[in-house]
Amino acid sequence: MPSVLIVDDLISIHEMLEAVIQPTGFSTAFATDGEKALTRYKAEKFDMVLADIDMKPMDGITLLKQLKKYDPSSVTIIMTAYASTESAVQALKFGAFDYLQKPFRVDELIATLKRGIEFRELQAQRAAMTSGGATIKADDIDARLIGKSEKLKKLIHQLKKLAAVRTPVLLIGENGTGKDSVAEILHGATGASQAQFVRIDCSLSSEQSFRDGLLGKNGEGGPWVREAKGGTLFLQHLQCLQMPVQKELVSVLRNTAHAFRLVCSTPDDLEKMVEEGRFNDELFYRVASLPVQMPPLRERKEDIPLLVKHFTIRATNPIIDTNLIEFTDDAMAVLMAYRWPGNLTEMFQLITKIASTTETRVITSAQLPLRLRELKDWPPLADFIAGQEKQYIDRVLQASRGDKAVAAKVLGIDASRLG
Repeated sequence: MPSVLIVDDLISIHEMLEAVIQPTGFSTAFATDGEKALTRYKAEKFDMVLADIDMKPMDGITLLKQLKKYDPSSVTIIMTAYASTESAVQALKFGAFDYLQKPFRVDELIATLKRGIEFRELQAQRAAMTSGGATIKADDIDARLIGKSEKLKKLIHQLKKLAAVRTPVLLIGENGTGKDSVAEILHGATGASQAQFVRIDCSLSSEQSFRDGLLGKNGEGGPWVREAKGGTLFLQHLQCLQMPVQKELVSVLRNTAHAFRLVCSTPDDLEKMVEEGRFNDELFYRVASLPVQMPPLRERKEDIPLLVKHFTIRATNPIIDTNLIEFTDDAMAVLMAYRWPGNLTEMFQLITKIASTTETRVITSAQLPLRLRELKDWPPLADFIAGQEKQYIDRVLQASRGDKAVAAKVLGIDASRLG
């Protein structure tokens, strides 16, 4: 029988909640403030906590924070008597499963408790499979994310931890940084690869198609939500949703988010959009409890040689075996100094085109597109030939953004000569 710890400073509330909750198959226990609730939770480990927000000396939000610190998988539902949703949104920000505004209906309370216990059970199942090594395919994550930089290692470490939970994940990063691939990795690494991976691009879907496909009727979700059950719902470019749709999506997620893994992506600062009134605050805290920052390629330059090799091998060439294609040091130096505004997508397209069309096994800097080696990036070799060595070196250093290792490769000299 699932257990609920009820936390409220009014005994009458305890009695009322016990009367309506126990007949539905839940056992109940009580605490009159946050400190007593935390002590009892640590001793007995309840399935859920139903806590009032306005208590002393420890209020509901502080209790929520302490519970999450002690047990990250804890499921807490906050009760609030305030007319606005400000306190409820604050609770979501700190990891509440959901909230109830007093006075609430009995059927609303029971439905929320049932969603909470279902979420708790799914979390437990996933944790059990993870501990047995049955679902997390760590090698797959390592194989699909190419590189050795510290930022990539940090990302891989974070993804391996996220694979064990069903909490919504928000992928934040510039276009082309690999958000789509990471969403697919999370889907597959959690053992859901046989279930549906439903990808919705919010920048392409009209408001009406969203209402029909995602929102459905009565907050129960449309066919896209039903299709994602047991799998993953991936909402790309979440910042493009119109405000009315954002508000309706909140109610859908309250009713259905436990049924699938929700992954969202955006290149924009949604928190800033919330502050400016351009994004729904409750939706933000429902999807952003686990944010993942995707590093741009210019911040992980040491990964570029490995990525170039990886993309070269993936290309096809009717004349040359792409496994044998090599980039000269000067070509690689240019690739490493370039800022890659289109990130991985731009690199993949560039390397694929070069590797699939070249008639020579060795690729030099001269075979790279002009935009990578144009005057504003690289000074002309004539400057060096004319004897203006210092000026040339200074301009190469400037073009390589002060990266002496890259500049030394371009110049063909030892890095120690650059000071």
